[in-house]
Amino acid sequence: MMNLEQKDFCICTYVAGKTYRTLAKNLIGDLAKYAPEIPFIIYTDKPEEFKKYNNVLVFGHKRQGVLYYHERRFAIQKALSIFKSCMYIDSDVRICAPIPQREWLPGITARSCTGMIKHFQERINKNDSPSAKLLKKFEFFKKMAKKMDVDIDTEEVTWINEFLFVVTRDFGREEEFLKNWEKISLYAEVNGLHKHPAYAMGLAATKANLAVRHDVMEGVDFFDDRIEKIRISKGEASPKDKLEYFKTQNEIENPRHFILKKIVKKLNKSVEYLYHSVRLKVTAILSDYNFYYQ
Repeated sequence: MMNLEQKDFCICTYVAGKTYRTLAKNLIGDLAKYAPEIPFIIYTDKPEEFKKYNNVLVFGHKRQGVLYYHERRFAIQKALSIFKSCMYIDSDVRICAPIPQREWLPGITARSCTGMIKHFQERINKNDSPSAKLLKKFEFFKKMAKKMDVDIDTEEVTWINEFLFVVTRDFGREEEFLKNWEKISLYAEVNGLHKHPAYAMGLAATKANLAVRHDVMEGVDFFDDRIEKIRISKGEASPKDKLEYFKTQNEIENPRHFILKKIVKKLNKSVEYLYHSVRLKVTAILSDYNFYYQ
């Protein structure tokens, strides 16, 4: 059993589904090697798969949303109930070197973030004819802000890349942030925006007056396939640097299956989506009809 005395910092993640549970086991191995002294909290749909790992505090979790993207807030909530600060890492991220000890300022410290309006404007201006889907998403973000009584013309809302960030207690503002995130994430999912929790997170932090700051997190050497591809395209990294990580992730994410198995998997996902979508809409009606449907 891990000794939690004198610990004020942990790492946490949320993981669900066979693929991501397998990926998370690689992350567990990385942390056992490079950060054995740091508690690691996992919220998951199959806690029994992680009971054997000595460096893990595992908690079972039943999905609340339609998809899994907003479920990470439960891992963060549990982590902050025990520790002063927690680093959220997506379960498909790898840690490649020891994590340096440091103090984290109150609020959210993000490895990647920018102004929300800037985020949208850069994507809209990238092409002469921005996609209708992107413009629709921007308009829906404005509706989300209005629901949270956040004035995006006068208040700074931050887009927070959700793959790696730290949350530190700030006299209860972090609790308000999580409550706001829950409320606006339900609104987003009821309206079909199941992915992109960065939008809800940014609004939730602004509403809670929780500071959000960018930090390159010097010394935190990680592998995220999307970030690594950007680094390679910019000439900041060689394709050979983390080739083994790419290979390992690809083998897990793209296993060879028979056609029938692929069809069954796709059908199961469709049925699962329908069930959770209906369940969530009923939950929203019963909890606050005016907020979610007016």
